[in-house]
Amino acid sequence: MYIKNTSGFNPYIGLKAICALLIAISLFSGLACKTKTQIYLYELLRKENVEMYDEAMLVACLQGIANRQKPVVYVISDDNTQPGYWLKKFSSGNGWLRHTKADTLKSMDELFEMVRSRITGAVIWDTNVPATINVATTIAGVENAVVLSPEFAEKYLEKWGLPVVRDLRGMFTGKESGSAKNDAYRWAIKNYLSKGRCYMHRVFLSEDAYSTRAKGDIGYVVTRDWAIHKGSFVFDLSPWGDEHPQDDPEQPLGTDLETYKMMLSEILRQTDGKEMTEIAGFFPFSKYSNMPDHPSRHEAVPTEWESVFLMSPYNCYQNTSTSYCFNQSFHSQAPVKKLKQHRPSKEMKLESKTYICILMADYDSATPLYDFLQKSWDDPQRGKMPFIWGINPNLIETYPDIIAYFYNTTSENDYFGADASAAGYINPNRILPQYLPLFTRHNQKFFNQLDLTIAPMVLDWDEPTDQVKDAYAQFSPDGFATIIYDFHTQTVKHQKPEVWKGMPVMDLHNHANEFKSVGEAAKAMSGAIPTGEPTPAFHFFRIVWTSPSNVIAGIEELKRIRPDLDIEVTDPYNFFKLFKEYYGNK
Repeated sequence: MYIKNTSGFNPYIGLKAICALLIAISLFSGLACKTKTQIYLYELLRKENVEMYDEAMLVACLQGIANRQKPVVYVISDDNTQPGYWLKKFSSGNGWLRHTKADTLKSMDELFEMVRSRITGAVIWDTNVPATINVATTIAGVENAVVLSPEFAEKYLEKWGLPVVRDLRGMFTGKESGSAKNDAYRWAIKNYLSKGRCYMHRVFLSEDAYSTRAKGDIGYVVTRDWAIHKGSFVFDLSPWGDEHPQDDPEQPLGTDLETYKMMLSEILRQTDGKEMTEIAGFFPFSKYSNMPDHPSRHEAVPTEWESVFLMSPYNCYQNTSTSYCFNQSFHSQAPVKKLKQHRPSKEMKLESKTYICILMADYDSATPLYDFLQKSWDDPQRGKMPFIWGINPNLIETYPDIIAYFYNTTSENDYFGADASAAGYINPNRILPQYLPLFTRHNQKFFNQLDLTIAPMVLDWDEPTDQVKDAYAQFSPDGFATIIYDFHTQTVKHQKPEVWKGMPVMDLHNHANEFKSVGEAAKAMSGAIPTGEPTPAFHFFRIVWTSPSNVIAGIEELKRIRPDLDIEVTDPYNFFKLFKEYYGNK
């Protein structure tokens, strides 16, 4: 049926106009996609130690607040190449920053002007009580403020027209606990943590200003953008109750530990079994363990273990070393989808051989992931021998782009597993039974996101209970290996090989972990393999921060000094599959 057009509108001309408009929109959209997103660089320059420390603290506050809506401020350093390395990596090729335009901020004033409208004021910390820089960081993150030393307060308060949110000078004298340091933390626990004002999924163990400011050590200052960004609680306490810390020798014995437990108890109360909490950062070696400037009965590694032993029952896990981990508030916002790793192209048949699997270990905390792994990753020999690389899967929350980079650049011989226990460094046997379902859900989330099915280095003080193995079988069904050491009694135990509800369970050798030389490493591995051992036999070796070239050379040397062994170095999936086949039938 034909209907006469009486409107005067030519449908043909109208159609052409609509098509032209759609084409224009399409072209504009294409141009919009290529429009560069603006980011700003701020460079930390080498200065006199105290000024450099105070500047890094102020920059961290401004950066953390600036990056809350989107990643916009990126800090580089004339004294550290890693921020520049990752910026270049993600700005090229298919990197997520390839469509960004980066301008350099010329001054602190320019950085401040970016976030002036969001800053409520300043928190002035007390240089006579070094712990107050951590309390000030907690306040600033919650109150949207900046942390200023007294010197920087004189320099910037009037200039920027900043009100004082809190002046901590003279507030803490030791009147309550016998320790000004602990008075400060207990005040912060009472006024911020206990009132639910802090972000509960992550707290920060950041070395305070006790010795770092005078030395210009900003390792645990540049990381504070992440604490500010989240509004987290920040602390620095000793886990030992039987000796005085270096920074507070006059405190009543055990005061640090008592405050530590107050904080952990409050975290558990606040989270109420609904989520686990990451403790990001490491204890200061000199203050709390045996070092040349601080004689102590406690060595550094036992102090690490004691820290994890202490926090595990409170559903807290550790991301140990985070020193000099720049731009966490920026990297954390990188768009990363669920990751996928490959599986072996062929399944091996069980033979009478000595099977060896190599765990490239201890990339579980932020510093090794951010700084160390890339150096081993660039080794020309990587890919010539199968390795499983141990990383901390919950660092996908902090450095998702860096983890994705490693996933996207694997060879056919590179695989990933969780390092240091699971999705976070924890003692599973110390988790209270009622919280094991929470532990399981926590790990299922991160193992699923990173396509992990193996927990190759579970660190604990005793053999895993049936309940712990039940939990791991739900997220790590392809393999569970453990190092068992009760450092309180200095007792080493070895996990018997078994298959638990379909999950291979075995011991992880720690003999060659330090890899002092190719020859020594080969001898150490040889010492773990008994002469005349029946085959098939399975040996899983942990090797820390060593290049693929050296590990390959160590295996070749092992073959040379042990001609009695028919050695096969396998990928982790075939290794545990063959282990399961053998021990499942025994």
